[in-house]
Amino acid sequence: MSVLTTARDVVTGRTPVPPRRGRHGAVRRRLETVAEHSLLIALAFIVLMPFVLIALTALMTNEQTMSPNLWPEAFQWHNFTDVFHRIPLGRYAANTFLYAALASVGTLVSSVPAAYAMAKLRWRGRNAWFLMTVAVMMLPTQVTLVPLYSMWAGLGLVGSLAPLIVPMFFGHAFSIFLLRQFFLTLPQEYLEAARIDGCGELRTLLRVVLPLTRPALAAVAVFQFTFCWNDFMGPLLYAGNNESNWTLSVGLAQFRSTYQVEWNLTMAASLLAAVPVVILFFFAQKTFVQGIALTGVKG
Repeated sequence: MSVLTTARDVVTGRTPVPPRRGRHGAVRRRLETVAEHSLLIALAFIVLMPFVLIALTALMTNEQTMSPNLWPEAFQWHNFTDVFHRIPLGRYAANTFLYAALASVGTLVSSVPAAYAMAKLRWRGRNAWFLMTVAVMMLPTQVTLVPLYSMWAGLGLVGSLAPLIVPMFFGHAFSIFLLRQFFLTLPQEYLEAARIDGCGELRTLLRVVLPLTRPALAAVAVFQFTFCWNDFMGPLLYAGNNESNWTLSVGLAQFRSTYQVEWNLTMAASLLAAVPVVILFFFAQKTFVQGIALTGVKG
């Protein structure tokens, strides 16, 4: 737009029309955006590619799964219903949800008071107990398998999911550590104000601390729920001899060994088993990421 054209618009009182930007400018901006996020796009492609292959295999026929073709010739949607006729997938899912939900509740109920005591209460031996908690995190699970199995077998609970759920109500080392690091970031003035108003430690924990630590609680719950949902060794060890208490991980492993060539049904069952965890993370994503970001700021 020239100076003469601008002066003419001012004299006549017309609103100047901004210059039109061609399609080349929009394409350039898109290319710049793609270039700026190229690393994230590549990482997202790497992460999503296995799920895409699983979904495509689940929609194939059994014969096509062994072929080099990656795209289904005809989408076999009935594979997702055929899975329920081959194995009791609904019962396995119910057992898995029961195990994951109760273990998550037990972890929160037991870990929150322990983490609060290690972070905000002054008592002799607090640091020593915290070091013991960290040491338990470093202890491999395989070291305690034999004595724990002998104990639960003596109690007659082998064949059920009780040996996996009951210990969660007595504390979880990683959850205690994660919550303690978050509790340390809370201002001490809030707790002192509650104590001045006459609140005891339990009421201070329930009325003051817990509302401020929802992101950390959500992070612990998602961590524990996801671990229990995907756990294979624990259910196989304690409930492997009782099919009525099998979880999805154990059931899918037996399904694959029984129907070795039917990879389409195996992938369909695996995709159905992954859907609840994906939905849980989708709805709790914001709170979960916030809890991870704020945990460990102060140590």
